Amino acid sequence: MGCGRTGATLASVFEARGHTVAIIDVRADAFRRLASDFKGQKITGLGFDRDTLTAAGVDEAYAFAAVSDGDNSNILAARVVRETYGVQNVVARIADSGRAEVYRRVGIPTVAPVPWTAAQIVTRLLPGGSEALYEDADAGLTMRQLPFNDGWVGHTCHELERASGARIAYLTRFGTALLPDEETVLQDGDDVHALIMTARERAAVKAFGHPPKAAS
Repeated sequence: MGCGRTGATLASVFEARGHTVAIIDVRADAFRRLASDFKGQKITGLGFDRDTLTAAGVDEAYAFAAVSDGDNSNILAARVVRETYGVQNVVARIADSGRAEVYRRVGIPTVAPVPWTAAQIVTRLLPGGSEALYEDADAGLTMRQLPFNDGWVGHTCHELERASGARIAYLTRFGTALLPDEETVLQDGDDVHALIMTARERAAVKAFGHPPKAAS
């Protein structure tokens, strides 16, 4: 539900992966954002209206994303689809991060764009500024996405691990995840996701942020 930039992008991504897609928007002219070769259904109507949902094939749906411009419409549509039609894979975009957390607690998965965007910007501006992607406080272990100094480009992940004391869990390269081995070389634009012992976090961040030491 919602054929804005996000909805149109999702429709293209899902269709490219072989899924059948129906997209709903209250404005028929919103469908102009879809790719010219989009083969799915374009349904004009309210995403929480039963006739509209039936026309879109909700009875056979595997998943539903509510990504219109309205928080109220998104959460209402998500609840109707999940509670009335039994679709379990449902997500709603909620601009109000406080409300998003409330709905998550009652079982409606939500995405709050503002905190996510802010976290991504912090990650790119401040070394070690990202929120933990995973954290085990009892074990003293955290996983973070850490930016690395340009001097590490052309060096292996193994070299960066030895210098930082971190373990690189995976890289994201051109949007694709990559599990590194001892011979994997860092490239410009790689996103590095590293496991770090909490006690060594500051040292690891510092090592990532500085170029490798010259061999003596």
